[in-house]
Amino acid sequence: MLANLVCSLIKHRRVVTTLAKAKAARPLAEKMITLGKRGTVYARRLAAARLHVRGPHGDLTKEERKKWRQNEDVIRILFDELAPGFKDRNGGYTRIIRLAQRRGDASQMAILEWVETQPVSAPAPAEPAEAGKKG
Repeated sequence: MLANLVCSLIKHRRVVTTLAKAKAARPLAEKMITLGKRGTVYARRLAAARLHVRGPHGDLTKEERKKWRQNEDVIRILFDELAPGFKDRNGGYTRIIRLAQRRGDASQMAILEWVETQPVSAPAPAEPAEAGKKG
């Protein structure tokens, strides 16, 4: 379950989950970034084994395989896109933002996201048009 949650975090950059799951997935996500910063073949193999990642399923055409690699290959995304952004940072790659309780079972919800992304905020208000100005 944690491997799937971290894979979703790598793909989507932000995941809404329960607070307990976010706290449990955070150390695994931090370790994956540390492996990604190493960038070696051995580190890629360790990350793939830890996240239970496999290649595309079935017979795919060259275009389908390329599309899968671009959008779904979490190891490529981790090593080529995410980890280089954290090269100057020594730790603390993720943040947990608490949300309201879920209605069904009242469990505490949270957002788990990478630190480099912008936090969730309200959209900026639009500037009012100047009615009296002639152009």
